[in-house]
Amino acid sequence: MASAVQVEIRQQPFSPWAELEQWGGDAAADAVFLGRVRGQTMDGRTLQALELEHYAGLCEQCIKTSAQTLLSEYEADAALVLHRVGRLLPGEVIVLVAVHADRRGAALNCCAALLEDLKHGAPFWKREWCDGQGTWLASNTPR
Repeated sequence: MASAVQVEIRQQPFSPWAELEQWGGDAAADAVFLGRVRGQTMDGRTLQALELEHYAGLCEQCIKTSAQTLLSEYEADAALVLHRVGRLLPGEVIVLVAVHADRRGAALNCCAALLEDLKHGAPFWKREWCDGQGTWLASNTPR
């Protein structure tokens, strides 16, 4: 199995299925969340692209610290977090969160909590592009 927490922020697209296969593991339960870029802006217009920036180094450390805390809290074994930055088009994979655990409840609950911490606590900045204009978002999407 991979180390307890693996966090990577990437510019390039990735195949979530290949990443999960490579991550491996033999836990009794795995929970996986795969997120894609929405096709609409926060106010409902057609999205051309989503641009993401992050605070390199700090962002990864925030996510890793959160993952370590949540693995302990939910008695889960390992976590994988992959997140894209740069300019992404609607439908592109933007985030992969996966958790290995001995029980389904631990895996599912830890994965959900880790995703929420990532969405609301990691230093990412998003700009939606619509009709050639970019608008920085003041908040993240609700659950």
